[in-house]
Amino acid sequence: MERRSFIRNTGLAGVLAAGAAPAIVQAQANIRWRLASSFPKALDTIYGAAETFSKKVSEMSGGKFTISVHAGGELMPAFGVVDGIQNGTVEMAHTAPYYFFGKDETFALACAIPFGLNSRQMTAWMYEGNGLKLMREFYAQYNIISFPMGNTGAQMGGWFRKEIKTVADYKGLKFRVGGFAGKVIERLGGVPQNIPGGEIYQALEKGTIDAAEWVGPYDDQKLGFNKVAPFYHYPGWWEGGPQLDLYVNTKAYEGLSSEYKAIIEAAAAYAHTDMQAKYDARNPEALKQLVAAGTKVVAFNKAVLDAAFKEAMGLYADLSAKNPNWKKVYSDYANFRRDQNLWFRFTEAQFDRYMQSAKL
Repeated sequence: MERRSFIRNTGLAGVLAAGAAPAIVQAQANIRWRLASSFPKALDTIYGAAETFSKKVSEMSGGKFTISVHAGGELMPAFGVVDGIQNGTVEMAHTAPYYFFGKDETFALACAIPFGLNSRQMTAWMYEGNGLKLMREFYAQYNIISFPMGNTGAQMGGWFRKEIKTVADYKGLKFRVGGFAGKVIERLGGVPQNIPGGEIYQALEKGTIDAAEWVGPYDDQKLGFNKVAPFYHYPGWWEGGPQLDLYVNTKAYEGLSSEYKAIIEAAAAYAHTDMQAKYDARNPEALKQLVAAGTKVVAFNKAVLDAAFKEAMGLYADLSAKNPNWKKVYSDYANFRRDQNLWFRFTEAQFDRYMQSAKL
């Protein structure tokens, strides 16, 4: 049958069923996709990154490629987006990869692990190291192609009803902590809870949990955690530079034209930078407001950090012995982290220490 007649007589659905999708999709002038977020709309920073991305895609395509963004729970559960992408329920998702460590701990290496890379180091590993290559090889088994899309920068250590003074204070503590860090909390005697952002306040208010962490002052103030827990610990040793990922269903992505693929890559990179800029700009004022309202900002002492560090390193050794996916990616990650910390020791860290002690 002549191609034009075939398309006219069968329609797009018939063409797709006949397996001609990639060529036909590339020929389409207008594309409409859906993106499932793991975050609530109330958070204009972390949820907003997906909206920033969608807007840029539309602008760069002259309005021909549009993506509707849906908050966690709207199309699927906040923690159901990997299944949604893998099964082709939606074309895209925006999430924190470490939420899915239960499927495979390797997911966490695309986001953050305790005592891992900071945000600049994470971006360097992804774009100039082997990070993006290794994670895409891993994601291929889930029908996912990934793009870095956002970073919060180093996070705070969470909200506690009682101050953490010793490692013993973790014993039996029901702590909402994002994803993979819970494995270290367990080794310290705590009871980790993996709860979506939109459900944390109620759990903390009702006493279902004893403590909770999310991101930092700007988001935490919006979520109202200071109203139900007085102690705000720092730093979030489990999240030195947590990266968010854009997930795209592999088949859907392969059906795009090279132009639209380039647009996705460029828009994700823009949203990646924009998200951290927003956090860095908005967190200082929010922290001032929290302190003025009575929040007690308290550092984790060195003994607590040392104990957590020891347990984290023990966990990574255990995983390397039993999970080949983890071992392959973590080996490269750890080598990159070592060299980055050597470099930052002489530059970023030294400069930052001086500037933070200077009277400006």
